[in-house]
Amino acid sequence: MAVLVVGLFVIGSSSYVWAAQVDARINPNSNESPFTYSYLKTIFIEYPNGGKLFDELHNKEWTVSGTADASNPGVQKLIASLNKKMQNDGSHARISDLNVAYDFHLKGRNLQTSVDYKVILKGTLTDYVITKDQVRTLVDLGWRGMGTNDSIMIDGVEINIPLSLLEYKEPAVYEILQNTEADSILSKGLLNADFILQQPMSNWHFLFDPTGINVDAGTFGLDQSISGFVVSSWTMGESSLREGRQVERIFEAQVAADQNYVIRSVQSADQGNIAAIGFGALDVLDGLEIVGLTPTPPKDYGTTSTGGFPIAIVYGMAGMAAIGGIAFFIFSNRALKNQKIGQQGIDPGRLVSYQTSASSGGYQTNRGEAYLADTSDYEQTRSVYEDQKQTPPPAIPNNQEEAACGCAASAEIGTECDCVMHGSCLCDATCKCSAELCREQANSMS
Repeated sequence: MAVLVVGLFVIGSSSYVWAAQVDARINPNSNESPFTYSYLKTIFIEYPNGGKLFDELHNKEWTVSGTADASNPGVQKLIASLNKKMQNDGSHARISDLNVAYDFHLKGRNLQTSVDYKVILKGTLTDYVITKDQVRTLVDLGWRGMGTNDSIMIDGVEINIPLSLLEYKEPAVYEILQNTEADSILSKGLLNADFILQQPMSNWHFLFDPTGINVDAGTFGLDQSISGFVVSSWTMGESSLREGRQVERIFEAQVAADQNYVIRSVQSADQGNIAAIGFGALDVLDGLEIVGLTPTPPKDYGTTSTGGFPIAIVYGMAGMAAIGGIAFFIFSNRALKNQKIGQQGIDPGRLVSYQTSASSGGYQTNRGEAYLADTSDYEQTRSVYEDQKQTPPPAIPNNQEEAACGCAASAEIGTECDCVMHGSCLCDATCKCSAELCREQANSMS
């Protein structure tokens, strides 16, 4: 049942599986314009339990690559197939020249093998101008879904069907995967850009660059093809409200053989970038999306290369600032109303006044002073240090005479007389030293 559900999911979503990237530059004043399509995809062959696929692939690595131009029969078949697809989509445009580059790389690992597929088409588009007059040019945009489901062989290499490449390079792997649920992933054409066509141009992000209409644009090395014209561009592939959330697409299929295998396809979101010389106004003609190109934008058109998005941000920020300012004033007004009004501090009823400034001539002014009628506030705020009585430092006892010479000082601290240590005495008659040298000196001085 799980295999059936996965298979139905993949088959039912096949139109959205194959990712593509387009880059085109449309010149309405020329019969030819260049384009580039890149088709990218990665397929994982997972063998978590080992098995025959593990034995065949885990040590392998190879690359198949090459290029070809319109002289190659395979490229000629591809041009015819792409033109047929565009005609079926309602487009009148045609591909007149095409170069193909392909690169396929297989890398084996212990748990899985990855196969990266990349095909790049660079060519020339013609017959895209529907009608042209002196005012505007109508250009066909219905060629965007460039792709094919046909088998395309270039120099013996299949570039469109992944399963055929495995048949060519890994026949043992092909024998295991053919006629299984993996066919729903491996048999779909790589060259598929249907999602780019299915995304309406009105959902693409539109910008235009007015540089070409500047008077001095030529002095900056501007291409002559856009001199006097604005350049319009449409892009898709980013997540937005217009296009929705763009994520990589992952599809899986279970294969039950000698072991259970998982075939998984991973592709990034489709991307597009189409530029046209002139200001573009989108329209639909008989179900075909077209664009009307004029050299300059209408006079009343305010969108520039930044689009309308920054203007919305500017006005949005201004509105938010105004709302914030109003909220601030309301809050400040309420806070002001909540403030107490009237006498603040000590109640006047608790104060006693008395007059001052009595002059010697009997003249008195109306000045006065006041003091508290009681000492309750003073008792509450009185410093606790006022209760502490400070005592004077203890007096130093003076029951001995101060030393009159060095001998007495030595005696007080219990050391030997300095005079004896130096062998000479310079004391006066007041010396009380008991040393013989000092007594003789004191006697001689008396």
